[in-house]
Amino acid sequence: MTEQNIQPDPATPESSVPLGPAEPIPAVNAACWFLTGPTASGKSTTAVALAQKIDAEIISLDSMTIYREMDIGTAKPALSDRVVAHHLLDIRDCTEEFSVAQYLEAAHGCVAEILGRGKVPLFVGGTPMYLKVLLRGMFVGPPADWEFRAEVQEQIDLHGNELVHQQLERVDPLSAHKLHPNDIRRVIRALEVFHLTGVPISHQQQQFEDQGASGRQNVFVLSWPRKLLHQRIEQRVEQMFENGFVAEVEALVAKHGSLGRTAAQAVGYQEALALLHEECSLDEAIEQVKIRTRRFARRQETWFRGFEECIWIPQIMPVEVDATVDQILEQAD
Repeated sequence: MTEQNIQPDPATPESSVPLGPAEPIPAVNAACWFLTGPTASGKSTTAVALAQKIDAEIISLDSMTIYREMDIGTAKPALSDRVVAHHLLDIRDCTEEFSVAQYLEAAHGCVAEILGRGKVPLFVGGTPMYLKVLLRGMFVGPPADWEFRAEVQEQIDLHGNELVHQQLERVDPLSAHKLHPNDIRRVIRALEVFHLTGVPISHQQQQFEDQGASGRQNVFVLSWPRKLLHQRIEQRVEQMFENGFVAEVEALVAKHGSLGRTAAQAVGYQEALALLHEECSLDEAIEQVKIRTRRFARRQETWFRGFEECIWIPQIMPVEVDATVDQILEQAD
């Protein structure tokens, strides 16, 4: 993912009055199942077969498939492939923001409805932060104060990252210890939370950071040997472009003018925009998307290794979906 510039959002309320800590949002019901894995690991196909076995409905665990008209670049399941009910797909325009807290709230609603129908909620996707809050719950901080963020950004532009990081050390040493000075987005957010609430964000997050494993048994990760996963990623990226990915991005820009801050972080979309602006060739765009996707897959796997709940399901070629589902069911609680 690329770091996005911090820009004011007219729809986001500003505040200079300390708000105090917000109420946390709990983890989802223990009856939920989870199927995750890095990009191109085969989650969508496996999920449908698994859902049919356990009488489940699928809830997206992907921060980009929530956006309408972003289909090819996000590898969103086609309508023809949704032979079981899917939830939290196509719920926002690409210009809209959708926070992790909003996702968790929406997930709670879906889980309640699915359980009410006597079905099993099955979360499927590869966004690690979504998985974390589903398993642990989350602290919800105050809304963004864009004026404060602009002031901090001005300090960074004038004096560099280190000065702002030193400011964080004075008000929230624990966060400063955890955050690298170059992790500007999170450093600014930590300063902002203290500015608005008078309480360090590290104190407010502590219950979730220290909570550890949730004790759940049905959290499964599709795991591929690195070389095979890279081959699958390369095939997926090439197929994206063959299927009209650039035309998809061109249509989005023509309709909306630009992508929102969150949607613009989707892997591949910046490269497609660069191609449309004649800033690179088609071959260069494809290669850059492959590189970014491989890096993203490594970060995903690093996150998943940090969740003690995860049960790793080894994958080999040729893919045998039924065998994978059988492995999952054998290890299920």
